[in-house]
Amino acid sequence: MLAAVYHGPEDLRLEERPIPRIGDRELLLKVHAASICATDLRIFSGQHRKYGADTRRIPGHELVGTIAEVGSGIHEFGVGRRVFIAPNIGCGRCPLCWRGVNNLCPDYDAFGITLDGGFAEYMRVPEAAVEQGNVIPLADSVDTAAAPLIEPFACVLHGQDRVSVAKDDVVLIQGAGPIGLMHLLLAKRNGAARVIVSDQFPDRLRKATELGADHVVNFTTDDVVEAVARASGGAGANVVLVAAPAHKAMEEALSLAAPEGRINYFAGLPKDRPEIRFNANLVHYKELIVTGSTGCSTSDCRRAAEIVCSGAVDLSVLITGRYPLGEVQAAFQAARRGSSLKVVMELD
Repeated sequence: MLAAVYHGPEDLRLEERPIPRIGDRELLLKVHAASICATDLRIFSGQHRKYGADTRRIPGHELVGTIAEVGSGIHEFGVGRRVFIAPNIGCGRCPLCWRGVNNLCPDYDAFGITLDGGFAEYMRVPEAAVEQGNVIPLADSVDTAAAPLIEPFACVLHGQDRVSVAKDDVVLIQGAGPIGLMHLLLAKRNGAARVIVSDQFPDRLRKATELGADHVVNFTTDDVVEAVARASGGAGANVVLVAAPAHKAMEEALSLAAPEGRINYFAGLPKDRPEIRFNANLVHYKELIVTGSTGCSTSDCRRAAEIVCSGAVDLSVLITGRYPLGEVQAAFQAARRGSSLKVVMELD
């Protein structure tokens, strides 16, 4: 089979590899599509902690495929079933796994991170993933190229669960990349009264308007404080979703939130500069709720898949590039461009 294999920073090689052999309680997946995200870009640049100097691994954790082979001990899945694969496999033994938050498991595995992933024609699905519910059937109506985006959408769902976006809320989304735009789609679905999106790229702000944003703000030329005040009648945003890895955005979120506002730090910061100036008095006097979120659990993936399969959210609108696996280098370069949203590799 053809696979894109990590050999070091900026060194992703196309190689012929044997099709994986599976055990009695495992599945073989024929990969149809896999999308590139910020984590993949960190892997590609050599900045991911799970990819050491001697790592030789197939990345790709946002993927969809068809079951090509079923182990003799499996009876709940059949060959030919199209499925989405939730990427994170918890240890199954720790209290976090017991509570269903396997995204926080300290001893996790994950496709494309610690295990070979979806940037290959075939992928082995181990027993733990089968038993923990990582294999999720898809409705026929879901666009195959868009199905891998269920994973980042599940992360967005996980983040908004922390702040309970609801009817009549004024929501501010800082960042109009693919994650920020997914936050927009989900906030509108959840009944937000008005959604404001802030970014520096005009193309992304135009896309936000196209997808239903009530107000867009270019923070390089416009006053975000004034825009939020105007949109909220001077009260501030009930919910602030920080979907950009920017210190200023995280700091400003506290002043842009309304009294009793809820803030989610969805994005992380560079590990060499993780600190911000935090005005604790704003949290104290406005009684703010400040939350963080990281990744998604398998349960989040299942809920996200249900939403997408129902037709309530169309993730295909976020795809800006489709490439065959043989053009993986071009796909990664496209994903790095600020004008791109989601770049998908189609393996059929």
